Amino acid sequence: MKIFVPAVAALLLTLASCSAQNGPAICAHRGFWKCQDVPNEQNSLASLKMSQDYGFWGSEFDVHLTVDGVAVVYHDDIKDGMLIHTTTYEELAQKPLSNGEVLPTLEAYLDQGKLSKRMLVLELKPESSREQADALIDHCIRALKERDLYRPDRVMFISFDLEMCKRLAVEAPEFTNQYLEGNIAPEELHAMGINGIDYHYIAFHKHPDWVERAHKLGMSVNVWTVDTVEEMQYLIDLGVDCITTNEPLKLRDLLNR
Repeated sequence: MKIFVPAVAALLLTLASCSAQNGPAICAHRGFWKCQDVPNEQNSLASLKMSQDYGFWGSEFDVHLTVDGVAVVYHDDIKDGMLIHTTTYEELAQKPLSNGEVLPTLEAYLDQGKLSKRMLVLELKPESSREQADALIDHCIRALKERDLYRPDRVMFISFDLEMCKRLAVEAPEFTNQYLEGNIAPEELHAMGINGIDYHYIAFHKHPDWVERAHKLGMSVNVWTVDTVEEMQYLIDLGVDCITTNEPLKLRDLLNR
């Protein structure tokens, strides 16, 4: 029998309640933007709404901090030639996204996110200093609390920054907190208090036993970014808890066969 820590237990209950199919939960990578109905900019409010409208279990999104302390939702460090960490939000907002939206702040994204019960998979991007990384964590926690979203059944954290994951393990132990880099075995992360892994699928080809080993420790297992049916099936067979994909309809169809 698997014994799950509270954060992972909350996550798995949410998986069960939000997934209409058997198998891993479907997480739309940067929202649902790769679709024929309404093509949307990644990490936009429109792509988040589309993922909600299609009923996927969750939507992943990326958060940076601007030089003037505004948390913004965007994947890359650089937007239109401007380094986000050294640029003000006012300057960044002058360059709209390809769908015409203004670069969304975290607060605007959460306002849309709270309109459904779908999971928000919040990726904290590495910052230019530990001070700025801590400021980003503080900002995210404050924004979640202000919107009644500081809840493990609504939000989970992921990051490539191990120090960010370690701080979240101390300050928010009730939340699912997954490390992204793919270079640390589950047992080592578990010893740090980190309760989940979210690794690129190649990591699970190199270490397929990491899924079972993580589960035995009560850790959740996600995998990114998986877009082919063959790779999806391999990970389904391994027993991962969640698959992050740019092709959520393809994964849904596979799970519903």
